[in-house]
Amino acid sequence: MALMKVKFDLKKRVKLAQGLWLMYWLTVMAGILIFSLGVFFKIELRKRSEMMDNNESHFVPNLLILAGLMACGINAFGGKICHDSLDPTKFPKWKPVLKLFLAGFVLFNVLLFITAFLCFTMRLALQSTLAEGLKNSMKLYKDTDTPGRCYMKKMLDLTQMEFRCCGNNNYRDWFEIQWISNRYLDFSSSEVRDRVMSNVEGKYLMDGVPFSCCNPSSPRPCIQQQLTNNSAHYSYDHHTEELNIWMRGCGEALLSYYGSMMNSIGALVFLVNILEVAVMVGLQYLNTALVTLANPEDPESESEGWLLEKSFKETIADFTQKVKSLGKGVQVEAGEGGQEQAVATVS
Repeated sequence: MALMKVKFDLKKRVKLAQGLWLMYWLTVMAGILIFSLGVFFKIELRKRSEMMDNNESHFVPNLLILAGLMACGINAFGGKICHDSLDPTKFPKWKPVLKLFLAGFVLFNVLLFITAFLCFTMRLALQSTLAEGLKNSMKLYKDTDTPGRCYMKKMLDLTQMEFRCCGNNNYRDWFEIQWISNRYLDFSSSEVRDRVMSNVEGKYLMDGVPFSCCNPSSPRPCIQQQLTNNSAHYSYDHHTEELNIWMRGCGEALLSYYGSMMNSIGALVFLVNILEVAVMVGLQYLNTALVTLANPEDPESESEGWLLEKSFKETIADFTQKVKSLGKGVQVEAGEGGQEQAVATVS
């Protein structure tokens, strides 16, 4: 017994075909939007790719671009089928490919669902990527004279100013690395020599941060150096006073930025996925309604449309049986091949 059977007359079939045609072109627009968002997100990641530990984060935007292109092609093809379904002379040429097209549509919807799921879960992958990438980038901040690294200082400064953040986890991350190049240190000064000699790795470490950590909204001039020395500044206590530098770490700021972007894109892709499923169901009804016309030569005759030709349970049983038959066929072929090889060896 067919699942969710519906009776159609000419008027209902025309309305269904016209509605599906409009929905298909709406999904084409949605595909263009998904493609554009994938390109935009890929560009945003590439802007700061040097501050990321690997390129795995580009998998999701690449998948969005692919899904967008597939949505445009598949839905434009589906729109053409719905348009030709109103013409009895054109629709018969689509009948042989409709089942294959619907099967491809199912796979495409699975791809869309996976893409939406990955958009929501990408935050976890980005968290580790950003944490390690920012940590390594901060170590290169001082290498302004080294080819291939001279841009890192500018990139980190612009990032800290744009996202109002400082360091990886917080401003204290700058205390653990030498972010001032030896070129700008006066080694004739006893203070500089003592600070370098006091460090096991021979680095010039200090409780200071780059200028890009300064908060321009602070009422007092920016304090960049000796942040933990209360006596170095008038009316200052680093334990109680809100420092005039950004307190938020750039890892958290960037993760929040990319995470909110991916959540929005994931929600959009999920909505498009629901729309695609609705269009697929509509096309299945249109296909079965046209195939089951009582009198194919009379377009005004009634017909029946359904979602599945048999019940859901029977459909699953048939599918399982086909898979088992296919498996047995492969085993038989493999067995015959082994026998032929054995005979050839004996000969």
